[in-house]
Amino acid sequence: MDTAADGTATGASAGAGKRPTDEHRERSWRTWPPALPPGARPYLAPLVLYGVTKLVGLAVFASLLEYAGDYRGKNPRFGGGAHWWDVLATWDGWWYLQVAEHGYDPALVRLDSEGLFTVQQNSVAFFPLYPALIRMVSESTGLGLYGSGILVSVLSSFVAAAGIYAVISLIAGARAGTVAAGLWAVAPGAGVEWAVYSESLFVALAAWTCYAVMTRHWVAAGLLAFTAGLNRPTSAVLIGAVGLAALVTLARPASRREHGVRGPVYAMVVAPLGLLGYIAWVGYSTGEATAYFTLQREGWAHFFDYGAYTLDVLRNLAVGRGDYPFAFSTPDLLSLQLVLALPFLIALMLRKRPPLVLVAYTLATIVTVLGTQQMFGNTMRYLLPAFPLLLAPAAALSRLRRPALAVFFTTAAIASGWYAHYVIFELGVP
Repeated sequence: MDTAADGTATGASAGAGKRPTDEHRERSWRTWPPALPPGARPYLAPLVLYGVTKLVGLAVFASLLEYAGDYRGKNPRFGGGAHWWDVLATWDGWWYLQVAEHGYDPALVRLDSEGLFTVQQNSVAFFPLYPALIRMVSESTGLGLYGSGILVSVLSSFVAAAGIYAVISLIAGARAGTVAAGLWAVAPGAGVEWAVYSESLFVALAAWTCYAVMTRHWVAAGLLAFTAGLNRPTSAVLIGAVGLAALVTLARPASRREHGVRGPVYAMVVAPLGLLGYIAWVGYSTGEATAYFTLQREGWAHFFDYGAYTLDVLRNLAVGRGDYPFAFSTPDLLSLQLVLALPFLIALMLRKRPPLVLVAYTLATIVTVLGTQQMFGNTMRYLLPAFPLLLAPAAALSRLRRPALAVFFTTAAIASGWYAHYVIFELGVP
């Protein structure tokens, strides 16, 4: 009896002598993969769906490039390279890598020309946040600039997919949010998400800015919009949407009492500073206040023309002609289909009664894209940030069973390797 009692006491005291941290450490070594924090678990499904879908599309893109082989004979700046993956750093990607390596040399150099291009192209047309992150990652990890650019884009794309999931799930539920993340992976123009382009970073900032506004985290919304202003000029539509949502909150007595005044005012004041600051710096550095807009108009032929160029393209495409600037038959026809689908997508989105910030951001994005003279075939890429358009399709697809969803995303992922990747990089100019 004494022995049994002693043994029991000894076992109890031995167990009591173990610290909780030791037990947790032993469990963690036996359990792999380790358990996700509770807050991260809802994001696992959308991120897995997004990642697998993108990998399939990228693999198809690579196989198409190798099958055609045309990229080997092209200029490494314009869709070419020694390896298929070099294509992902061409066109705008070349400019971003130049900024990451050499920084800026602001100048407005007039050309002796009377055509579309009367000013020499300059790197200050490309906003600094993305190349700065490339340089920072390269110096901190030892990766080359190309690898760092791809890494920043890929990581940003997952943050963007998580943000899209967060926004859509607030309106239509977690299953619809998951589907929306997958749809963004196969959206027209999605090929730039894993390339040396700034779209993934911008959408990550835009999605989480909208989420912050929807959840009334005004300080975060202001800071995120400020950061987005250092990434792309199209951040103007995001900044405007944040400002409009803040104004409406302040105008309603009930919401003003509930959320206060300081948060919305802070967001309104801080949000535009990044964009305005960079444009002002370009003007100061070149000696012309409107230098950035001059460069866009006369160096890249990009300017707001109230839709005149878009209308001209639509008329030409309707009668089977290519008599317009920057004509690329295949990407133009795909962009035409997307433009024709916009009224339906907008109407279906509005039926879901999304928050004002999403409506304002989406409509302003569409107006900006269709109202600007630029390469029409790039409409697919320029509308990529308009992720709230995925709301209605995601909600509808979320009602399907898993086998049907698997068939849909498998088919879409394979097809995206052509229409979302190969078309824009090799058959057009992204």
